Amino acid sequence: MTEPKTVVYPGSFDPLTNGHLDIIRRASKLFDRVIVAALNNDAKNPAFSLEERYDMIKKCTADLPNVEVDFFHGLLVDFARKKGATALVKGLRAVSDYEYELQMAMLNKHIDPKLETIFFMADIQNSFLSSSSVKDIARNGGSIKGLVPAEIEEDIYRKLR
Repeated sequence: MTEPKTVVYPGSFDPLTNGHLDIIRRASKLFDRVIVAALNNDAKNPAFSLEERYDMIKKCTADLPNVEVDFFHGLLVDFARKKGATALVKGLRAVSDYEYELQMAMLNKHIDPKLETIFFMADIQNSFLSSSSVKDIARNGGSIKGLVPAEIEEDIYRKLR
């Protein structure tokens, strides 16, 4: 019997967008276990607490039985190792994402040569989408309909308006 293929999809998810959810859904079809791991990035000032992000992701992935939600601090490689993951999943929207994510993938590979990074290209309809733009739109009274899962639209408006 082979071990289940476990991957970690890390991110700040501040907040979760339809682009993130698309990657989660696509990964859930390819792997036995997908762990969506929200992290606190000290370089960013998150609008939502880790607990709020956890709850939003959980709400939006409730229909995906092989998707788990967690959060972590510290090195992603250590978290992945602890969870038994063989790979990391990353979404790419543009060349600028690729340059940054390639550097991170190489650093992670240096720390743990057994840990692979798998890149998913963003769907064309999500290629312009970022959590930062969603927050800006919501804070300024614009519509975020179609940019984030419907289940969390009101949560985002409530927090940011």
